[in-house]
Amino acid sequence: MEIISENILTKVIQPRPENSHKGTFGRVLLVGGSAEFGGAIILATKACVFAGAGLVTCATDQTVRSSLRCAVPEAMTIDFTDFDSLTQQLKTAEVVVVGPGLSESLKAADILHLVLSMQNENQYLVIDGSAISLFGGGGFELSYPKKVIFTPHAMEWQRLSGLKIKEQTATNNLAAQQKLGALIVLKSHHTQILWQEKILENPLGTPAQATGGMGDTLAGIIASFLGQFTKDWAGQNFIDTVTAAVFIHSYAAERIAANNYVALPTHISELLPQLMHQFSQENKQAKKTESN
Repeated sequence: MEIISENILTKVIQPRPENSHKGTFGRVLLVGGSAEFGGAIILATKACVFAGAGLVTCATDQTVRSSLRCAVPEAMTIDFTDFDSLTQQLKTAEVVVVGPGLSESLKAADILHLVLSMQNENQYLVIDGSAISLFGGGGFELSYPKKVIFTPHAMEWQRLSGLKIKEQTATNNLAAQQKLGALIVLKSHHTQILWQEKILENPLGTPAQATGGMGDTLAGIIASFLGQFTKDWAGQNFIDTVTAAVFIHSYAAERIAANNYVALPTHISELLPQLMHQFSQENKQAKKTESN
């Protein structure tokens, strides 16, 4: 097992190139947010925007769209039951998140089928929340598993892997990951990243994070980082990029928890631009030192 260190942030988060535009920093599509669980997709979308994604679109329930426009005016929005519009967005997105607040309805299953069927070999797919439970119920397949990131907590991992919580040992978890072929971000008080016989463990985490919407925020950060830092200008591999997203999520929470009883997901998102600036400057200084 390898423990993740703060160095991953300095490695991945880089100063933005002078000659850049919105498209430089990723086209991300987030799909989720039923009428009952609209807050989840709003939190994921906010995290994605605040973590720096260039162009963010949210496909959600019609009843959620006005709230989303107020909460995250930087994001575009479409109705996720409009499959023509959703198909067009899926064709152009470089990263797709599906699941936050999606629910497990028949409509949600149809949406998940469409998202999975539309994934292309150059597109990252983050499967979160209720989409994990739907997938674990069977009837779904991955076209490009090496481009897929699942973000389950222990109970969702049980549904996805078939491993009861008491059976979720390192050996069993890695075997289940290899069977799926996708990268697993197994959320807990010390989140683990499972990939090709390797476990990376996040040493950070605080009970101040034990609040609704924390996982939705993480999914949005992961997608935003993938949209930016796996580009040619940044050149990071997707494992390092996901690892950095997981680490900064908890890093921000610990910063907030130093003076607050609860680290709210919205406050984590709002702290990200400041933290990313800090680590991008450390990256710049490290490169300058290396060149001297």
